[in-house]
Amino acid sequence: VQLQASGGGLVQAGGSLRLSCAASGFTFSTYRVGWFRQAPGKEREFVSSISRGGGNINTADFVKGRFTISRDNAKNTVYLQMNSLKPEDTAIYYCAAKRDYAQPKYDYWGQGTQVTVSS
Repeated sequence: VQLQASGGGLVQAGGSLRLSCAASGFTFSTYRVGWFRQAPGKEREFVSSISRGGGNINTADFVKGRFTISRDNAKNTVYLQMNSLKPEDTAIYYCAAKRDYAQPKYDYWGQGTQVTVSS
């Protein structure tokens, strides 16, 4: 089982990045996938999640209108399009997957990708 997050980098405030989360080793299309982030010295926080078919999306208030989650089950990949980036978006971004929507805990986690937004 593997979740590979990629697409992070250094960008100026106001810029955009698209993160990808490529899955392998499990039936990706039957799992809900979420993005989380952790900034230095802070706890990990939820960013956004998407249901198996893509019809149900949850997004944290602090990124609504700026970040968009999507998925392509044919490619076993979930994306996070991040626009209008702010310095406070700087963090390591992780993707995770869970089989049961109702359970709070995610079953699998990726290794994270660093996003740095300069002012």
